[in-house]
Amino acid sequence: MSLYHEAAAILSATGEGGSLKSRIYGKKDLKSPPAQLYALVFETCKWSFVLKEVIEAAELLKDERKLTPVLSLLLVHDFLVAKGGIALPQSHGLRASIERHKARLHSEFTRARLRRKLPSVNELRAHVEAESRTGPVHPRWIRINTVRTTASDQQETTFKDFEPVETVQDVVKSTKKAICFDPHIPNLVAVSPGTDFTKTEAYRSGAIILQDKASCFPAYLLNPSPEDGDVIDSCAAPGNKTTQLGAIVHSRSDNPATIYAFEKDKFRAKTLERMVRIAGSDGFTKIAQGQDFLKVKPNSPEYENVGALLLDPSCSGSGIVGRDEMPELHLPEIPTPGSAKGKPNKSTKPAKEDRKRKREDKEVKPTTIMVDDDGKETEISSEKELQARIDALSGFQLTLLLHAMKFPAARKITYSTCSLYAGENEHVVLKALESEVARTRGWKILKRQDQVRGMRDWPVRGDLAAAGGDQEVAEACIRAYKGDEHCVMGFFVAGFVRDPTATPDEEGPYVRDEEGRIVRDAMGIPTLKTGGKAVDPSQMSRQAVIESPEGHNDDEDGPYLRDKNGRIIRDANGMPTLKMSDKVDAAGDGDDVDSWDGFDD
Repeated sequence: MSLYHEAAAILSATGEGGSLKSRIYGKKDLKSPPAQLYALVFETCKWSFVLKEVIEAAELLKDERKLTPVLSLLLVHDFLVAKGGIALPQSHGLRASIERHKARLHSEFTRARLRRKLPSVNELRAHVEAESRTGPVHPRWIRINTVRTTASDQQETTFKDFEPVETVQDVVKSTKKAICFDPHIPNLVAVSPGTDFTKTEAYRSGAIILQDKASCFPAYLLNPSPEDGDVIDSCAAPGNKTTQLGAIVHSRSDNPATIYAFEKDKFRAKTLERMVRIAGSDGFTKIAQGQDFLKVKPNSPEYENVGALLLDPSCSGSGIVGRDEMPELHLPEIPTPGSAKGKPNKSTKPAKEDRKRKREDKEVKPTTIMVDDDGKETEISSEKELQARIDALSGFQLTLLLHAMKFPAARKITYSTCSLYAGENEHVVLKALESEVARTRGWKILKRQDQVRGMRDWPVRGDLAAAGGDQEVAEACIRAYKGDEHCVMGFFVAGFVRDPTATPDEEGPYVRDEEGRIVRDAMGIPTLKTGGKAVDPSQMSRQAVIESPEGHNDDEDGPYLRDKNGRIIRDANGMPTLKMSDKVDAAGDGDDVDSWDGFDD
């Protein structure tokens, strides 16, 4: 059976990126069930500090030279701790190599427990659980999927054995099975940590979805209504937010709007497709497998009714709870040749010196591994490298946000990350608000007082300093921090709304190409929409000059006067003012024009 060899290979791998789950579930050539493999690896790591003592004291590796330290840990874990014992036939060589020493292993296991002054194996289990925790204790957050079921139905079935309590803190502290309905997000519950719902009928049928509370913020803040038209989820996999959007639009109309879900990674898109199907929202969700949202043309007829967009782009993942969840692995030492228990030999000292030298080599090269929300690792050895990584991420995030602002019918946008860094959060929001596309199209921050009730009531807001001292922007931004009393992951979300009274130049009188650029004739004269005719140069003083969606001013070097910010100066009727050899055409009729010198646009 390959289970133990595959588990040993995973524990021995040092160059693979990503979390333990991504490393196991992302492998396509595994012979063992991923869930069984994950449980074995994770539980062995938790118990390794105890098992190391047992294996060394029992001298297992001295007598069984074919066993590696990693294999010995995995096998002894199942022999001493797992309910089913070693998952191998009685005659299998690996199983025999452990069971030959069962008396010594049991004896040393008992001594390890007694050294910790623990009267029973159950108390030893509790001790191991406490020692292996790498972060704060969180409840299990579960979203009830109203496309498939109702909250009352789940109370009577899936959660019938759970005792209702008032707060999430009560859930965490309870020694019984406890449940609390969340006060901010509809149809979200917190239940006792450690409860496994993946084997329940509700989970298999899509009636419940395991989703952190903070991850529910973007879709709930977007709050798409029938009046908003179609919805886009720009970076959709694995699908938690997509299916939450599905539940919202499904609850508000018998003929739900179309949800366009984009995922450029084809492998992740398969996961998204499966989740949407299980959740029951596949009938009105169109999945663009392998399609990059940034390559979608906002003016495409297919998206002319898109009024709401959810953006949850790749980020540093610094707010994810359990990113470093893997407990430390304690490997038993291999006895040196000729050594015996309690009898030091000549080879002991060199071995110790060698281990010391290896530790020192590690200490002189301190590094931090940044694991983003896609599971990709980046080695960071300085603040400069960290900042460079954040700058790269924020540049992409801003590009995505500005692209979303170009959709002609868009009215609402939410932007979110699972990052704690201001560079990916408040700074991106400020740059977006200051952008040309936001100014010309009328995009504003969604103020706190205008947010949906649950988000308006959420107490943790944006960082004032990171928001440039703008109180309104800081209050509009929503934050969450891992490790506080709210028991959620680290998260950030902000909403944007479009001012319906704005009359952006981008929707002016000129014909534009598929990229949004003004169409000009051979002389560079803009072409009017009406009749498709080029603008008469003699009437140029009465034509608006428009900036393209990319922020490049088509007439930046043209014949018009500009203010200190580079904007074209216009008269009371909105007509641009010509340079005209330093004369102003106040009437706008061209009478004061001396020449068209310099008109080389």
